[in-house]
Amino acid sequence: MNKETKELGYESVGSLLLKFSIPSIIGMLVNALYSIVDRFFVGRGVGSLALSGVAVTFPISNVIMAFGMLVGVGAGAVVSIKLGQNKHKEAEKIVGNALTLVIIFSVLITIFGIIFLEPILNIFGASAETMPDAKKFAFIILLGVVLQNIGFGMNPIIRSEGDPKTAMKTMLIGAVLNFLINPLFIFVFKLGVRGSALATICSQAVCSVWILYYFVKGKSLLKVKKENLKLFKVHVKEIISIGMSPFAMQIAASLITITFNRSLSKYGGDIAIGAFSLINSVSMLILMPVFGINQGAQPIIGYNYGAKNYDRVKLTLKYASIAATIICLFGFIVVELFPAQIISIFNESDESLVDIGAKGISIFLSMLPVIGVQAICTNYFQAIGKAKISMFLSLLRQVIVLLPLILILPKFLNLTGVWISGPASDFISVIITILFILHEMRLLNKEKKNLVEEYAK
Repeated sequence: MNKETKELGYESVGSLLLKFSIPSIIGMLVNALYSIVDRFFVGRGVGSLALSGVAVTFPISNVIMAFGMLVGVGAGAVVSIKLGQNKHKEAEKIVGNALTLVIIFSVLITIFGIIFLEPILNIFGASAETMPDAKKFAFIILLGVVLQNIGFGMNPIIRSEGDPKTAMKTMLIGAVLNFLINPLFIFVFKLGVRGSALATICSQAVCSVWILYYFVKGKSLLKVKKENLKLFKVHVKEIISIGMSPFAMQIAASLITITFNRSLSKYGGDIAIGAFSLINSVSMLILMPVFGINQGAQPIIGYNYGAKNYDRVKLTLKYASIAATIICLFGFIVVELFPAQIISIFNESDESLVDIGAKGISIFLSMLPVIGVQAICTNYFQAIGKAKISMFLSLLRQVIVLLPLILILPKFLNLTGVWISGPASDFISVIITILFILHEMRLLNKEKKNLVEEYAK
C-alpha cells in the first residue's frame, strides 16, 4: 500500500477532501467543457438549428457515459474498499476486469447505435429540420465510443488508488485538445457539426491512450495485467452492483432528456430544444464541481468505512455537504441575476433562443441550493457499497418524481410547465434523501458503539 493510500486513514479529513476534491472538481469541470465547447462552437459557427440537432443526440452521449460510469465508478468504489481492507491483489483484478468490461460495453453500443441510428433519433425528438445535423454528429460519436469510455471508465480508479492529480491531468489533456481542435474543424476546415464530433473523439482518444499507458507502464499502484483481463464473476458483480446507481442515474438522464425534448418540441418547437441544451450546459457547469467533491469524498469514505473509522466517514460527509451547498448557492445567484446574458454567450443573434432560454433557466434551476446535499448523500451510499439505496435516491430525482411532472404539468402550463417540473422534483427528492441519511447516521452510531463495547471486553 503506497503512502497516498495510507493517508486516507489518518490525515486530516478536511485536508484530504481538499487534496482529492480540487483535482476532481477541475477534472469534472473539464469533462463538462466537452459538451459545452461543442454547443458553444456549433451555436456560433453553424447556427441555432444545428445546435438543436446536436441537442437531440445528447441522450446518446448520456448512454455512452452511463456505461463508462457503470464500470468506472463501480470499480473505483470497490478498489477503495479493497485497499482499505489491504487486499491489493483483489484490487488489481478489479482494474483488469474494469478495462475488459469497458471495451465490451463500448463495442456493443457502437454496433447497436449505428444500426438503429435514424429510428433512435426519431424517438429522441429529431424533426425533419434537425435530423441531418443530428445524424452527422451522432454517427461520428458512435464510431468513437471505445476511445471515449476507456478514459472515462478507468479514470476514477486512478483517483481511488490515491492519485487525484494524475486523474485531473488526464482529463485536462482531452479538454484542452477539444477546445483547440473544435474551432479549427468548424471555422477553418468548414466541417460543421461533423467537425465538432471529430474534435471530441480525437481529444478523448488521446486521453484514453494516456490512461492505458499509466496503468500498463506508468507509476500506478495497480497495474493492468493480462491475467486479470479475464472476467471473474465475483468481481464483475461487485463492480456492477455499486456502479449500477450512477449508471441508472445516467440512463434516467437520457430518458428524461428524451421526454423533455419531445415535450419541448410540442410546446416550444426546435428552438426550445436548443435552449434546453444550453440550460443543461449551465447546469452541468455548476453541478460538476459538486460531482468533483463526490469523487474526492468517495475514496475517503470508502477506505474509512472499510477500515471501520466511522467518525471520519461522518466528518467527510459533513464537509462535502457544506462545500456542495456553497457551490450550488453561488451558481443559483449568478443564474437568477444574469439569465439572458448567460444564454447569449452561446448565440446572441437569435432573440427567440435567448428569450426562451432566459426564462427557462431562471425557473428550471431555481432549486439549485438544495441539489448539492442530495447529490452528496446519494454518493455516500454508493461509496459504502449500499448500491440499492444509492440507486433509488438517484432515480428519485431523475425519474420517479420528475417523469410524472414532465408529463402532467405542461398540459396545464404549456412550456412553463416543462421548466417547473425540474425544481419541483428537486425539492421533493432532497426531503426524502435527508430522511435516508439521518437513518444511516443512526446506524453508524450504533455500529460504533458496538465496536467500542467489543474492544472494551
